[in-house]
Amino acid sequence: MATKIKTAAVITSITKVTNGIYSMWIKEKCIAVAAKPGQFISLFSKDGSKLLPRPISICEVNKEAGELRLVYRVAGEGTREFSGLNAGDTIEVMGPLGNGFSFSNVKKAILIGGGIGIPPMLELAKQLPCEKTIVLGYRDQDNFLAEEFRPYGNVVISTEDGSVGTKGNVIDAIKAEQIEGDMIFACGPTPMLKGVQTYALENNINAELSLEERMACGIGACLACVCKSKEKDHHSNVKNKRVCKDGPVFFVDEIEF
Repeated sequence: MATKIKTAAVITSITKVTNGIYSMWIKEKCIAVAAKPGQFISLFSKDGSKLLPRPISICEVNKEAGELRLVYRVAGEGTREFSGLNAGDTIEVMGPLGNGFSFSNVKKAILIGGGIGIPPMLELAKQLPCEKTIVLGYRDQDNFLAEEFRPYGNVVISTEDGSVGTKGNVIDAIKAEQIEGDMIFACGPTPMLKGVQTYALENNINAELSLEERMACGIGACLACVCKSKEKDHHSNVKNKRVCKDGPVFFVDEIEF
């Protein structure tokens, strides 16, 4: 794993994608060069009373320009502060963090993203060198980022209200469209990942799941973001994994929901 660094990055652009969701490009060459799909970075508030950073998944990487794209939902005071920044402002960042996806020897992949778990799948879709179907799950017709995936694979959409694509969840869409693959990569809310895990295990498909979890330190020291695992963690000696340090990406049979 690449060595993480903490430094000041320059915001090169920030735009509103849709209601409550923003896209930010930052320039930090060392992190951009080292970053891989599935990793995240931590952003620090300028407010001294907010000591803990906010973890945000990496959406895209431009290694040549030394830039990273972050697409995030405003969920609290920290992310609200970030959404009010402007191009040219600096922001303290740390990364790259986490393990990212491992995608060797994949012939036909199914990429699954749900909600704010959709952005981190974009860089994977760009880099994965095989045939791929990209299944994106939304609540309604606000299908943010969907068009940006289309150059990299066949895009299938599910919506909870049935306004676009298959009515239901991502597994409903996979079954309705009879999508097949030898590997699943997924990121999204826990109920979605639980459904993906069940589907993958029942159909004997290899899978990697990127967990969404509230984090504190982001580097594995505080044990605030643990998930249940089938094996004992050598650090805590209990059946837990640290999402920020051991993950956020886990093999489908490593963890329990």
